[in-house]
Amino acid sequence: MNPVPQAPPAFEDASRLRQQARAAGMDPNYWYAVEEVRRVAPGTVGEVVFWKRSIALFRAEDGSFHAVENRCAHRQIKLSLGDVKGCRLVCAYHGWQYDENGQCVEIPHERYGRGFPKLRLRTYPVKVRYGLVWLFPGDPELAQTHKVPNIPELEGPDRWACVPLVFTWSSHHSMIIDNVSDFSHAHLHRRYRPFDNAQLTRCETVGDNVHVAYDAQVGRGRISGRFVEHDRIDTSHMDLCFEYPYQWSNTDDAIKHWLFVLPIDERTTRVFFLFYFKSLKMPLLPVRIPRFAMEAVLKLSNRLLIAPLLDQDRFAVEAEQVGYERHWDATPVELSPAVQAFQAVTVRKWREHLERETENGHGGA
Repeated sequence: MNPVPQAPPAFEDASRLRQQARAAGMDPNYWYAVEEVRRVAPGTVGEVVFWKRSIALFRAEDGSFHAVENRCAHRQIKLSLGDVKGCRLVCAYHGWQYDENGQCVEIPHERYGRGFPKLRLRTYPVKVRYGLVWLFPGDPELAQTHKVPNIPELEGPDRWACVPLVFTWSSHHSMIIDNVSDFSHAHLHRRYRPFDNAQLTRCETVGDNVHVAYDAQVGRGRISGRFVEHDRIDTSHMDLCFEYPYQWSNTDDAIKHWLFVLPIDERTTRVFFLFYFKSLKMPLLPVRIPRFAMEAVLKLSNRLLIAPLLDQDRFAVEAEQVGYERHWDATPVELSPAVQAFQAVTVRKWREHLERETENGHGGA
């Protein structure tokens, strides 16, 4: 009988960089994308999870978004199982109602001679930007000084078209960051060829950011490459950055993307990809696609080209997750200095968070 494999070590017990990175959470003192705006209709509530912490995200009937810890103070049932009445969140069990400030404001049944209890649940700052709902799970006093990433191309009357792609992958967030920023896995994408012959030309950690650059042949796919203006855009170089906790890339200020990860637990992550292009051309013709038609083109491209490409990444990181859980104690064989830099920042930021929690008397994540 084969012995049952031991589980990977917790963060505090991990001895190697890779083990620590695969057990680390993410610093809650940042804005995290948690949902697409279009997925949350007015008058509805749903659950989002940030690193094992359940949060009820609800949209009032006036269209405003609010977030509150996902439990009724009465019997601890998840409030995401309830419904929304006006600007109040209503528990499915006894109908207790909470306002946007987390205050219990109505108990619709007899209180047996007791006074109205003073109950308030924790709330979380919420913003809407780039078609996404953002939540700040950390210290609310820091929500004003820590900003949602600034993407000027996606704002204003001349904004570039962008249609988010959102998935939930069964993989730790650090594996996903490694994947999207390390171009040594061109073999995985040999059918779609988003990049070829990548040569690492920069790998530099500056504060909490890891800057990476590649000389590569970008956007040379048999179909997708026909939409790229190779005669006007320098597609031989790409800059990337793990701008903790976000990731972005830039090709000649004409082809860009951001990745926002929502860490759920050690083996589950929600991912929000935003790809946007300054221009695209009609295949086989030297004619640009009109700006008004770009969103429709991107929707089609997302479905037929980009989503299948990203599904290859999903396959890889989910397989890596399974492999790591079975062989976490194997000697790491990592050739890329970029991956080691990503993991070092992830580990350092999580350790700093845990130290702050200990200093503040919370004693953990």
